[in-house]
Amino acid sequence: MAGGFSVSGSSGTEFEAKITPIVIISCIMAATGGLMFGYDVGISGGVTSMDDFLREFFPSVLKKKHEDKESNYCKYDNQGLQLFTSSLYLAGLTATFFASYTTRRLGRRLTMLIAGVFFLVGVIFNGAAQNLAMLIVGRILLGCGVGFANQASNLILYNNLVTT
Repeated sequence: MAGGFSVSGSSGTEFEAKITPIVIISCIMAATGGLMFGYDVGISGGVTSMDDFLREFFPSVLKKKHEDKESNYCKYDNQGLQLFTSSLYLAGLTATFFASYTTRRLGRRLTMLIAGVFFLVGVIFNGAAQNLAMLIVGRILLGCGVGFANQASNLILYNNLVTT
C-alpha cells in the first residue's frame, strides 16, 4: 500500500502544491538537460561502432574490430577514441562552473543563448571534421553547450517552482 506525507508550515497549515502549466514546462526543460547527456551516449556509442567513421578517423580500431570475430574485448582500445568519447563529458562538467558565474552575471536567458551558440559551433565543427583534432574541438564545444544548458535549465525549474 502506498503512503505519503505532507509538510506543515510554522503556522500549522498544510502546504498544497499546484501543478500548473509553468511547472510542467519547467520540469520538461529540466529533463531536457539530462536528456542531452543520455542522447549523446546513444549517438556517440552508435557512431563509434560504424565502419565508415572508424575507417576515416580510427583505422587501427577498425582493423582490430574485424580481426577477432569471437570477442569484443579490447577492440576499441584507442586513446584517441576514448578522448573523442569523454571530451564532451569533461567539457560539460567544466563548463557548468563557468555557467553558474555567467548565469549569475548575465541571467538565465543569455546563458541559454550562449549554450546554443556553443552547441551550434560544435555541430559545425563535428559535421565538417577532417581529422581527429577537429572532432575533439567539436566535442569540447558541444560539451560546453550541454554544460551551460544543463546548468541554466535546472535554475529555470527551481525558480519557477519557487515562484508558483
